[in-house]
Amino acid sequence: MGKAYYVKFETPEELVNPILEAVRVASSSGKVKKGTNEATKAIERGTSKLIVIAEDVEPPEVVAHLPILCEEQGAAYAFVPSKQELGKSLGIDITSAAAAILDAGDAQHIVDQVVSAIAKIKGGKTSK
Repeated sequence: MGKAYYVKFETPEELVNPILEAVRVASSSGKVKKGTNEATKAIERGTSKLIVIAEDVEPPEVVAHLPILCEEQGAAYAFVPSKQELGKSLGIDITSAAAAILDAGDAQHIVDQVVSAIAKIKGGKTSK
């Protein structure tokens, strides 16, 4: 199966674990919002440090607006292959289509690295 149409760029394999790690650490030491609705609100309010979107969301329309919204608001975002993994790194027993890191807490250095790596992937556009 190919990538969903809302996946705007390929997240390299070596970046997926740091992204999930950032979510895991931030959910215990900082502030993370779980789910598409909370992520949408965080982008609109300009409070997100990093938006994490799962690539295997069905139907894709659930999260298709997030990358577009992130681009409009200049918010950093990244994709992870599995909503199951995202849910696990959020510390919940169910899947999560999206998450927003509002306050990275102890994961700030990881978030900074991820954001700059993604900026390079997308062609040097920074989201500050």
